[in-house]
Amino acid sequence: MENDLFQQFENGALAGAGGQTDLGRLAWNEHKDFAGVFLKNVITAEQSGGLFTCHLVRIEPNRAIGLHTHPASIELHEVMAGSGVCLTDQGEIAYAPGTVAIIFRNAPHEVRAGEEGLRLFAKFITVPA
Repeated sequence: MENDLFQQFENGALAGAGGQTDLGRLAWNEHKDFAGVFLKNVITAEQSGGLFTCHLVRIEPNRAIGLHTHPASIELHEVMAGSGVCLTDQGEIAYAPGTVAIIFRNAPHEVRAGEEGLRLFAKFITVPA
């Protein structure tokens, strides 16, 4: 899989008013519910005062983030490498590098990786109920 851009982010830096964080030093964590899905927590809720989170996401070939919702946030996916599909109640979104998808609060969705896997930059923005 061609993922040079993803690797640049994976080993890049998070710059902010508090300094700079080497993203290459952050751990990959296996998703607690979905096998074959790994997250690197770039910005946590604690760091943002509960306003948003950002994660690099690796979905192994033919694996999926199963059907779920986010009752407190809007989710933004930026597809960086690989291919797959996001299934929503509004239809199917083909995922390929350069695709950006918005999933609104409480919208059921599932993300499935294709044969080469899928690499995303996922952002969650907290919204009032």
